[in-house]
Amino acid sequence: MTRIFLLGYMGAGKTTLGRAYAKAMGLDFIDLDWYIEGRYHQSVGQIFAERGEDGFRQLERNMLHEVGEFYDVVISVGGGTPCFFDNMAYMNTQGQTVYLDVSIDVLFRRLKIAKAKRPLLKDKTDEELRAFIITALEKRAPFYEQAQYRFDGSRLESHWQIANSIEELSKLLSLPSKD
Repeated sequence: MTRIFLLGYMGAGKTTLGRAYAKAMGLDFIDLDWYIEGRYHQSVGQIFAERGEDGFRQLERNMLHEVGEFYDVVISVGGGTPCFFDNMAYMNTQGQTVYLDVSIDVLFRRLKIAKAKRPLLKDKTDEELRAFIITALEKRAPFYEQAQYRFDGSRLESHWQIANSIEELSKLLSLPSKD
């Protein structure tokens, strides 16, 4: 039974690496936000607007506990998921946890490109975006650093880098690669 939780800040590459790693290893892949959206037939943004952050975080916790029982799966959790309730402790007891650690400069570059798709970021200037990332990482780092493993998520920009990252992650987690 394999259960891997990928965590880190938005733009760290959790979904990119998670999907590719799961495919390469013959595992299922779940993006927790997508799972929630599928179950509730609403976007995360709509759920936030309707229920507020507290309501969303409770729902997120419940869904984490649901997918945290699945077998042979890679789960990409939202950037804030580890920071609420007992979520970090729960993930550490349920499987292997991997913090995708990415520098502020790489996050800034990635999020600047994708900010139109991210409601929290879309209206921020470059300076505001960088300050937002720095502040959020300072708050979240103590939770992220509770992960069992730390992995450099900055090298997920090309097919070659992703393939190398899959190999490196397999070695880190001591899992044989499926050939």
